[in-house]
Parts: sequence; C-alpha cells; structure tokens
Amino acid sequence: MTVHWCGTGLSTVPGLRRLLQTEIPMVVWNRTTAKAQQAVGDLTDDIRAFDIDALGAALQAGDVIVSMLPGDWHVPLATLALEKGADFVSSSYIAPEMQALDAKAKAAGLRFVNEVGLDPGIDHLMAHDLVAAYRASDAYDAENVLSFTSYCGGVPKIANAFRYKFSWAPVGVLKALRSPSRSLRQFSELNVARPWDAISRYDAPLPTPESFEVYPNRDSLPFMAEYGFDPAWKVKDFVRGTLRLNGWADAWADIFAEAGDASDERLSELADQLLAENAYEEGEPDRVVLCVALKAEKEGETVWHQTWVMDAWGDARGSAMARLVSHPVSLAVEAVLNRQIPTGVSAAPSDIGLVSVWMDEVQAKAQHLMKVDHI
Repeated sequence: MTVHWCGTGLSTVPGLRRLLQTEIPMVVWNRTTAKAQQAVGDLTDDIRAFDIDALGAALQAGDVIVSMLPGDWHVPLATLALEKGADFVSSSYIAPEMQALDAKAKAAGLRFVNEVGLDPGIDHLMAHDLVAAYRASDAYDAENVLSFTSYCGGVPKIANAFRYKFSWAPVGVLKALRSPSRSLRQFSELNVARPWDAISRYDAPLPTPESFEVYPNRDSLPFMAEYGFDPAWKVKDFVRGTLRLNGWADAWADIFAEAGDASDERLSELADQLLAENAYEEGEPDRVVLCVALKAEKEGETVWHQTWVMDAWGDARGSAMARLVSHPVSLAVEAVLNRQIPTGVSAAPSDIGLVSVWMDEVQAKAQHLMKVDHI
C-alpha cells in the first residue's frame, strides 16, 4: 500500500508534511520536482515528475491517489484509480463526472473521498455536527422553521485598500465571480447570476464581533440532503456562501464591471495585474474566517440556535489557508486507509464520531474555534 500525493502547491504542503512524518509509504508527484523538493525534500527522497502514465505504471491495487492538482485532473486520476483498484482523495467539489463513478467505485469496494479541505470540508463537518446536535436536542420538532447559513472566506489579516489578497490562482477567483448561485431566502429559491447582485451583511460571533460582506456561492440546495435535512422540514433560509472584508464590493466595483463579459485572455491579463498588485508579501499573515449556523424557530420565537465559528491566521507554521485545506486531506487519507469511510464517491464524513475527532484536529490548526450557543 502506497499513498501517491499529486501536487505540492501553496495549499497542500502542511498536510503532506504531516503524512510524510508517519509510517505510511508515500510517493510525491509534482509537475516541477524542484518545487516539491523545496517543499518536502527534507522528509522524502521519493519525489517524481508528475505524469499520468508514469503514475499509472507505479500504481498498485490498494494504493491511494491524492489529487491536489488543478480541478480538471481529479476525474482522470479517479478513473485511473478505478482501473487499478486504488482509492482516491481530493479536497475539491464533487463534479457530476466524479459522481458518475459512484456505482463502479462501490462495486469495486473503493473509496473516492472529495470535499475534505476547508470549504468544502471543515464546513461540512460543522454542518453535520449542528444537525446532529439539533436532532438530539429537546427543542427538536419537525414543525420548527429552520435557517442555515455557512460563510467562509480567505481574507488578508492586515487589510489593504483592495480588501483582498490572493492566496490562490487569481484566474480562479475571477472565474468564480461569473458563476451563478442558487439558495433559499425567506422560503423562496434565490437564483443569482453574479455574486455582486446578492451581497449582504453578516455579523460574525467572533470574540470581538465583526461584520463582513457575504454572498451565496454555487448551488446550495443539494447540500440540504448532504447535511441530513429531512425533506419534510420547513426551511426558511439555506445558503452556503463566501465571506469578504467590509468594503470589498466597493473596492472591486471596476473588476465586477469588466470581469462579467471579459474574454479568457483578458481575464488572464487582469488576473496577472491583480496578483502583482495584491499578492501576500513574504511572511505576511493571511486569515481564514468560517461561520456555520443553524437556527430553529417555533411560532416566531428562536428555540435553538448554534454557530460554529473559526478564525485562523498565518503564523510561524505558515499560512492559515494551507493548514486548513491540507490537514483535513491528510486526515481523509488516514480514514481511507483505516476503512472508516464508506465505499463509493463521498464528501467529508458525516459519522459524528469521526466528525468529532477531525474537529479536535482542526482545533489545533486555528487560533479560535468554538461552537456558540445563542440561547
């Protein structure tokens, strides 16, 4: 059994280093071996130039592929895992093409785990915990009216005029701005073509309360089933969204005006310009804020309301984003090897025992993590 970790980009290294310090046999694959050598060469000599054919030749039944490469690599690598009888782990959202591998993975007894980074990932763990806690509470009533919100954002610890700094590819950030979203607001489906059409204020229950700008992200509605919501529940609000510093919308107004209709070529030019002007300086701390809340109301009165709130920033251990994306990935690899994850294509675990263990691990990676009871 060998773990083949593919990709050693900015958000991958802490989790990779954690696994390399265990007894697990590992091979590190990266398109540029020099970069991988710089990142983890002190911990391993087995660093190879990434090539899917070379990986396929090295892959054995019972191995695990970890894809921390760009998103278009996940399905080809999962397909390779299926052919070779290997398991698969990725931090990214489950694409329809990945979901289509579910039946074959189950038939082969393989585990294809996705959405085990920060967002998606830690947010899923928080949601599963809240739903389980609500179901077990004295306040639980199938007739209650529910509101669920999940907001996450990587923001600069030291605010700049642009109200944002890039911790991942700027082109990806700009393309995400052109993605439509679907959520529930006041019992009605809210469809938004562009994020800037649905920006609202969110007051985060941090130790020092702080307000942010937030907007819905992607399609929130399938996650009601993922989080164990009963189809008969009365859901008033359900939104998974992105969090930004106050003033972000004003600072980005010109970007919104151009990005909506820009060609891919122009988008790349714009991304290069923005990165040059708004990249993190060497040693400059980033920040990650994640808040997941579930509220139940009966006859207009709140009867149950809890929020998981996390605040983390870069320190001597490196960036907060890298810690909080890659550490859960390393936990998922161990869970796959220990057969704690069901077969087939799945997202971050819903088993409350595993959720509790993972959240304890996350606690050590964030400067602030707690569940707030608002009642």
